[in-house]
Amino acid sequence: MKNRIIPYRKDLKEKARDLRKHSTLAEVLLWQEIKGKRIKGYQFHRQVPMLDYIVDFYCHELALAIE
Repeated sequence: MKNRIIPYRKDLKEKARDLRKHSTLAEVLLWQEIKGKRIKGYQFHRQVPMLDYIVDFYCHELALAIE
């Protein structure tokens, strides 16, 4: 899925930033395990705006969203 841009609503960008600052304990613990390409070299991002939603974690290479 190389260079595929996923559209999103611009107004969700600020909300995603706020969610990153106020993560739940479960999100913090999962992030500690998957950040920094720790899972077989795949990069994940937190609180990613996609279309009309904000997904908790997303890996572009795998097209994998974790909610």
